[in-house]
Amino acid sequence: MAQSGFEGFEKRLELNFFGDDPMNIGIGLRQLSFESVQEILDAVQCTVVSAMGNQYFDAYVLSESSLFVYPTKIIIKTCGTTQLLKSIPPLLSHAHDIGLNVCGCRYTRGNFIFPKAQPFPHTSFKEEVMYLEESLPNSLCYRKASVMPSNKTTHSWHVYSASTDEQHQMVHHMSNVFTMEVCMTELDRVLARKFYQHSGNGISGDISGREMTLATGINGIIPSALICDFSFDPCGYSMNGVNGVHYSTIHVTPEDGYSYASFELMGFTDDSDDIDRILKKVVQIFRPATMSVSTTCASHDMSMHVKNAIEQTGLIHRSCTINEFPAVGSIVFQTFTTRRK
Repeated sequence: MAQSGFEGFEKRLELNFFGDDPMNIGIGLRQLSFESVQEILDAVQCTVVSAMGNQYFDAYVLSESSLFVYPTKIIIKTCGTTQLLKSIPPLLSHAHDIGLNVCGCRYTRGNFIFPKAQPFPHTSFKEEVMYLEESLPNSLCYRKASVMPSNKTTHSWHVYSASTDEQHQMVHHMSNVFTMEVCMTELDRVLARKFYQHSGNGISGDISGREMTLATGINGIIPSALICDFSFDPCGYSMNGVNGVHYSTIHVTPEDGYSYASFELMGFTDDSDDIDRILKKVVQIFRPATMSVSTTCASHDMSMHVKNAIEQTGLIHRSCTINEFPAVGSIVFQTFTTRRK
């Protein structure tokens, strides 16, 4: 294991909002100016490198991961030593200026590879929870923090949620929506080399990112999605997929010793057969030695589809932890390893 390197494991923050003006709700957070978005990202210490959108939401590839902006929901996912939670104060302020107030928060992350390199407030999960508690308004009265462990691997899942009464009641009306967060370490070395730029070719990050998408087969994971991709110098890759109201995203840190890739998808539980195919394709592209999958939805029915699909790739199911969170639903955290583990 390398003593120091780039932290691939992301921190993920999702905030939900509500407002009294029906006309404003249709546009909501999407009316924030680019200057306002960048001000929020300045607090995190990252920037926008590429962007796209459709009639439902805007998707930004960042210098460290991704940002998704819906009318009443924002998702920021950042890696490295970014200070993600510091985005909350400016974000709540900008939202309030356009007539929106926060009604739900979910923060998730895995185990950092280099925890001692993380700055405040990410020095520990305890510090993160304290910062969240202090940054969110008292109206988010349903609060819960938990670490979901895996006894068989180094992967564990940290979750914090907070919500208002209204958001707490709404979760039952979103029973067919899920979010899947996949974390993979110890990638196949030959496959990981595909995420390095060719030295001195002078090709832009957009063009070389597109080349990596095609060379690795990432474009075949969700063929109907529009892809915004970017590669970094000398190595590393990010993409956002836009597919109707749903998003997907991939981020890769390919260096030997601390290689990491993530895949995230928001979709409908009705598409369970498609989820099986997607997961098999993701494993095929990266061939990780260790993999964790966190699935968030109103019930934990998706967990069996996840388990069956990944086991069919040859990975071994090592652990499964289930926890319930107010206004979030059920979170199922599963881990898998190769036979050599």
